[in-house]
Amino acid sequence: MLHFSGRIPLTIYPAFWIFSGLIGFWISESLFGTVLWMGIIFVSVLFHEYGHALTALLFGKQPRIELVAMGGLTYHDGQKLAFWKQFLIVFNGPLFGFLLFLAATFLLQIPSLSNGLGKVILMNLRNVNLFWTVVNLLPVLPLDGGQLLRIVLEGFFGVRGFRYALIGSMAIGVLASLFFFLAQALLPGALFFLLAFQSFDAFRKSRHFSEKDRDESLRSKLAQAELWIQEGRKEEALELLAKIRSDAKEGMLYTAATQYTALLMYDQGRSEQTYQLLLSIREELSPDALCLLHKTAFENKNYPLVAELAGRCFQTWPTAETALRNAYAHAALAQVVPTVGWLQTAIQEGAQNLAEVLHDPSFDPVRNDPAFQQLIASLQK
Repeated sequence: MLHFSGRIPLTIYPAFWIFSGLIGFWISESLFGTVLWMGIIFVSVLFHEYGHALTALLFGKQPRIELVAMGGLTYHDGQKLAFWKQFLIVFNGPLFGFLLFLAATFLLQIPSLSNGLGKVILMNLRNVNLFWTVVNLLPVLPLDGGQLLRIVLEGFFGVRGFRYALIGSMAIGVLASLFFFLAQALLPGALFFLLAFQSFDAFRKSRHFSEKDRDESLRSKLAQAELWIQEGRKEEALELLAKIRSDAKEGMLYTAATQYTALLMYDQGRSEQTYQLLLSIREELSPDALCLLHKTAFENKNYPLVAELAGRCFQTWPTAETALRNAYAHAALAQVVPTVGWLQTAIQEGAQNLAEVLHDPSFDPVRNDPAFQQLIASLQK
């Protein structure tokens, strides 16, 4: 990883060189051509990102640029800006790319540069930046065109505007994908299909989105809490998460902060509090958090909920422990068929000493059923 400090810090990750090298080799099928294309991609992406970063700097933000596998990212810290300033920050990335296209076109008119290697470099630089400027302005998230659409619609409709932008992104993404597939451009077609699906997934989750989710200070606090959790500063993280939950009250930031709080509480052995927290946002939980709810529901003897979540949690945590937990819950509810089924799943997942487990009083409600007795008999053979 290369890092350059300065007014606009720049970080270049190894994945950027690997990905640009793969693209270069795919286009040129030669070592020299690969290196040449890596340089063209580097200049084009960096110029584009400086369009974002310099505009953000002009508006008093603190930008930084990262070049990653799929291109570049520009971050800017500070207070939230007016919508028209956000629009210009996003728009000036494609604008700088178009200016690079114009510069390459102008230089090609100079005789000394319009021959040999110089001509090859300038023509590729021109074509890449024209193509990427046009494609990047398509209203598909997270492309710049999609971000521009989001900013405009949020300016008019608030949080609902974000959902409208996702609907537009889905539609245009599918159409763009079909266009590229029909043109036999499989890579762009697959990319736009993926972007359309991501917009659909975001739209599905957007019902939990709130005005507070756009608060940059709250987003920064959540990032800080995540960092403290990684560093083992759990008490400090808990205090900051409580502040985030108090300020947000609802939405995706609130949900994320609540899930982190629940995980930290469970790590402290506070099972009942963890259970109550997760239960309060049950419909918004991530798969792992839902499985933690499943586990704490079992510990707090909410067997109907354990049985309800059984299949979904086993898909996320396919272990003998999960299967046994499901079997215990169904036995407590006197449901013999799922009890036996989950016990058989536990056997397949490598559960140990199952014959002893079956002597647990928890299985008394189904113990005399023929199906359960048959399972015990098979284990004793």
